[in-house]
Amino acid sequence: PPPLSEMKEKNPWHTPATIIITVIFVIAIVALVTVAVLQNKPLPPKYKYGIVLDAGSSHTALYIYEWPAEKDNNTGRVEQTHSCKVKGPGISSYASSPLKAGESLKVCLQEAEQWVPNKRHQETPLYLGATAGMRLLNMENSLASDQVFQAVAATLQKSPFSFQGARILSGQEEGAYGWVTVNYLDDRLTQVCGLETTGALDLGGASTQISFVSSSYDGSESPSNSVSFRLYGNNYNLYTHSFLCYGKDQVLRLALAHLSQSGQSTVEDPCFHPNFTESKNYSVLYDSPCVSDRKPHGAPVAFTHKGTGNFSLCQQVLKNVFNFSHCPYSQCSFNGVFQPDLQGTFGAFSAYYFVMNFLNLTDTAIPLETVKEKLATYCSTPWPQITQQHKDVKLKYLAEYCFSGTYILTLLTEGYNFNSDSYSNIRFIKKIKGSDAGWTLGYMLNLTNMIPAEAPDTPPLPYAGYVSIVTIIALVLVIIFALCLYRFWPRCPKQPQII
Repeated sequence: PPPLSEMKEKNPWHTPATIIITVIFVIAIVALVTVAVLQNKPLPPKYKYGIVLDAGSSHTALYIYEWPAEKDNNTGRVEQTHSCKVKGPGISSYASSPLKAGESLKVCLQEAEQWVPNKRHQETPLYLGATAGMRLLNMENSLASDQVFQAVAATLQKSPFSFQGARILSGQEEGAYGWVTVNYLDDRLTQVCGLETTGALDLGGASTQISFVSSSYDGSESPSNSVSFRLYGNNYNLYTHSFLCYGKDQVLRLALAHLSQSGQSTVEDPCFHPNFTESKNYSVLYDSPCVSDRKPHGAPVAFTHKGTGNFSLCQQVLKNVFNFSHCPYSQCSFNGVFQPDLQGTFGAFSAYYFVMNFLNLTDTAIPLETVKEKLATYCSTPWPQITQQHKDVKLKYLAEYCFSGTYILTLLTEGYNFNSDSYSNIRFIKKIKGSDAGWTLGYMLNLTNMIPAEAPDTPPLPYAGYVSIVTIIALVLVIIFALCLYRFWPRCPKQPQII
C-alpha cells in the first residue's frame, strides 16, 4: 500500500485550498446568522412629541402627543400620552392682570418637561390655541387681549420646548379640527375611499360647533360654512359652523337676561331646582359682549335668583335665545345660519359629554323621549335633596346641571334639528382610544403635516412577493454553487484493495 503521507496528499480534504474554502464558508455562515439575529433584534422604540395648549373660556388644558420617530413620514399613529388641566379660570379671565395668565401655565409646563424625554425637548413643537373666551375678549377689548397673549407667549418661550406661537382660532377652524380629531382617532380618514365619516359636536363655555360631511352639500350654498380637505388621497367637503355666545356659560347669561328684562329684584328660573336661591349682581351678569347691550335701565344692584325646577318651562325660556324667524337659505339651523341635512353618526364631546355623563344619559340606547322624562324628573327634584345626593360636587357646577342638560337637548333638537330617530346617532364621548376628543389633536396634525394629502407611497412589491423572490434567487445561487463544487471538486481515486 502507498505510504500514509502519500494518501493524505491525495485526499482532497487535506489540500490547503479546500481548507481555506471551508474556513471561509464557515465564517460566512456564522456571519450570516449573526447579521440575521442582529437585524431582527427588537430595538427600543423612538418617539417624537408635540404639545398643544387648549385655552378655552372656562379653563386651559395641556395635551402631550407622541408618534413613532421612524414613521415620521405621515404614517405613524399619533396618540395622546398625557394631559394636564391648568388650575384657575381661562386666560381670558386675566384681562385685568395679564401676567397671571402666563404664570398659571407654569405648573403644567413643568409636568410636560417630566413626560417628554430631555433629549427631545428642543425639537418638540409647542402650540397654544385660544377659542371663544379670547374671541369675546378680543371683541370687547383688543388691547387687553393682546396683553394676555404677550404674557402667555413670554412664559411659553422660556420653556425648553420649541414654541411655535399662540393665537386665537376662528370658530370654523375649531369646528374643522374637532372633526379631523374624531375621524382620525376613529380610523375614518384612511386610504379606503367611500368610508363614511363621523360628524363632530363640540360644546364649550362660550361657543358651540357642528361639523359634518353631507352628500347634499357641495359648498355652493353658504360657502362660508364650507371647508375642503384632501387627506390620504380622498377629498372631503365639510360643513362646519361655530355659534359664538352659544356655549353653555354664555347661554346661561342669555337665558337670565331674557328672564330679568324688567330689572326685577327676584328672578324665578325654571332651569334651576326648586328651593334653589342665590343672590346675583346685575353688573356681573351683563358683563359679557353676548348680553351687554340688553342690560335693563334702572335695575337694582342685585337680584335673587330663585329656581322653580320645570323642564318644559325651561325649554320655552331657552327657545327664546334662538332666532327661528329668519332664514335666507333653503334651510337653516337657527339665527339665519344655513345647515344641510344631518347625515351619519355624530360624536358629541367636551361639555356635551361631561353634562350628560353626570346625568347618566350618555347611553345611545335611551330614546329621546325617555331622556326628556329623566331630565324633567331630575330638574323637579328639590335643591336640598340634590345637594345631599352629590356632596362631592362643587355647588356652582351642581346647580347648573338641570339648565345645561335642558340646553343640550334644546340645542340638538330645536337648534340642529335632531329628531327621535337621528338622536340615536349621537355618541357622547370623552376619549377615543385613549385620546381626548377635541380640536387640539387635529390642530397639531395639520400644523405638523402628519396627515398627507396624497396616499403614502407603497413598495413596488408586497412583502410576501418580496420574500418569495428572494427565496427563489437564494435557491438558484445554492444550486449553482453545488454544481460548481460537483464539477471542480477533486475526486478521490479508487482505493486499492489490501489482500
